[in-house]
Amino acid sequence: MRITFLGTGTSQGVPVIACDCEVCTSSDARDSRLRVSVLIEIFGKTIVIDAGPDFRYQMLRAKVKQLDAVLLTHEHKDHIAGLDDVRAFNFKQQRAMDVFAHARVQQALQREFYYAFEEKKYPGVPSINLHEIGKEPFFVGDLQVTPVEVLHYKLPVLGFRIQDFTYITDAKTITSEEKEKIKGTRVLVVNALQREKHISHFTLQEAVDFAREINAEKTYFTHISHRLGKYTDLQQELPQGVELAWDGMVLAL
Repeated sequence: MRITFLGTGTSQGVPVIACDCEVCTSSDARDSRLRVSVLIEIFGKTIVIDAGPDFRYQMLRAKVKQLDAVLLTHEHKDHIAGLDDVRAFNFKQQRAMDVFAHARVQQALQREFYYAFEEKKYPGVPSINLHEIGKEPFFVGDLQVTPVEVLHYKLPVLGFRIQDFTYITDAKTITSEEKEKIKGTRVLVVNALQREKHISHFTLQEAVDFAREINAEKTYFTHISHRLGKYTDLQQELPQGVELAWDGMVLAL
């Protein structure tokens, strides 16, 4: 399995163009973060989790030639706004894009991209094949995916476990039952927004505590606000086995 972090940033606390904080002016590429998304390549399949506003550029930057499916964690715009651009893969692959999402998320897609679901479609609109998912395991082809439900304040959000890799974003609380689905995973990715208390996201300390509880071989933090600080400074604070992810980072499992 090959994992590529397409984006590790967030719309929470997004700086204005004129921001002159140390992160926004950093020359370290690891401090430049697009909206959160990850690419998974396994068994000849290429899967993306979330398609936010930066989706098109992320696909171009990572030179993605094939895309078999999109898994959506939830319906917030920073996770779905770029879905229109699957049309390029529709054209190249000559088929509809398989999109796996909760029924509530599907309703949001049908509102947001209504033109893609009309009976009489305008030529060239994206072609999307929706698959409803919940908390039970499902398959993308022959690949089993296990959803992990977390709460983003009061909104249920799905993380995903694929073999020994678990990806969670926009989490604030997780039940004991759902944590059981994660245990034993070798690589964990989880959100760490900022140091300060937040109503709907793990803080840095909460993410560290969660990483310790799950005790994966390696944990990577994503969904990082510029408020959290610079990569080189933060990495020195993190415990062994925990690392900040950065755009373009590649893992081989």
